[in-house]
Amino acid sequence: MTKTNIIGVYEDEDQIVEAIHQIQDKGIKIKDVFTPIPLHGVFEALKLETRLPYATFLYGVVGTSITFAFLYWTSVVSYPLKFGGKPLNSLSFIIIMFVATILIATFLTFMTFFIRQKLYPGKESTVLDPRATDDKFIIVIDKEDDMTTKDLDHIKTALKDSGASEVNEVEEEINTKE
Repeated sequence: MTKTNIIGVYEDEDQIVEAIHQIQDKGIKIKDVFTPIPLHGVFEALKLETRLPYATFLYGVVGTSITFAFLYWTSVVSYPLKFGGKPLNSLSFIIIMFVATILIATFLTFMTFFIRQKLYPGKESTVLDPRATDDKFIIVIDKEDDMTTKDLDHIKTALKDSGASEVNEVEEEINTKE
């Protein structure tokens, strides 16, 4: 099964955020934006929201708790050693807790992202325009089945007016197994 997309190819990274605003102001819904480098403002311009920072904070709290419980159990309960007159629970392992918290939160955040995005080893990637991985910036708009030629001309004109160097229609394979 295939789906047709309309893509606008941009040459300059400074144009892309302004182009997104111009296209959305004309009432056109943008499906996705592909850039070879991370760009500030694209996420906000597309009005996307994520709960991933909240999950990362939760993973950090859980990681800190588990690390503290493990260190407390190993140094106070299971094998208590008094040396140098220090109390058994002196929080001398604060550095270990800090590093373990970062490790656990980072690892679980990456796993959450990969699971959420259905990324796994061997998955075939869909690249609408290979130049998006090199030096071009791509705005993707869905071509609906019920679009008229007037609607298509409106979208293509909006992409050109916003600074697109070229506008193309590209077929995308839809994987129905996922």
